[in-house]
Amino acid sequence: MAHVITGITRPDAKLIEAYRDLGAATVYEAAGRVGSVHPSIKPLAKGVHILGPAVTVLCHPRDNLMLHKALQIAKPGDVLVASTGGYSDAGYWGGLMAASAMARKLGGLAIDGCVRDSEEMIAMGFPVFCRGTCMRGTTKGVLGTVNLPILFGEVTVNPGDLVLGDDDGIVIVPRQQIETVLAASRKRVEAEVKKSSALAGGVSSVEFNKLGPVFEQLGLVEE
Repeated sequence: MAHVITGITRPDAKLIEAYRDLGAATVYEAAGRVGSVHPSIKPLAKGVHILGPAVTVLCHPRDNLMLHKALQIAKPGDVLVASTGGYSDAGYWGGLMAASAMARKLGGLAIDGCVRDSEEMIAMGFPVFCRGTCMRGTTKGVLGTVNLPILFGEVTVNPGDLVLGDDDGIVIVPRQQIETVLAASRKRVEAEVKKSSALAGGVSSVEFNKLGPVFEQLGLVEE
């Protein structure tokens, strides 16, 4: 089995860009409430957004060798999505790697682990989602994989899947479902605009969502 797959299929750039104004929670709901990455993987700073096709990385615990390889072969716009073998407490990624990633025009990093040089990366504007920060160093001597399926924050991610993240977290959209989920997301946004207008006009959420029968069935007692 190859450790690294260099040729992967990426979604059409226009399809990716169509997700730019959609929230991660909206896409998650529209996708059927699937693809939500574990909420402990958060943006490094408030207001950070991430969007792009996944380049998947599996690192050995406390070793970042394969992140360096992924950084070498990734294309502009790609998001590195990295698993660390269940060991998050090390600084797998730092300012120097972020500087290289920015020079190569990558879309960001999402890692099921920690990073370091956080202030530097926030200042340079490189998008990072991670479990936290940790100054502990890593080795560069154990093989893993690049662009093979990984388990990332309880979600299976394949190379080329769409990665969308904001302050609410990350949602993964399988590459084969990107068009379908996009259409469903747009319909959900339209419905939410109508709902917002109704609620702003004074209609209660109980009325709008027709929750009266639910309360009745559950035996709600009001005095």
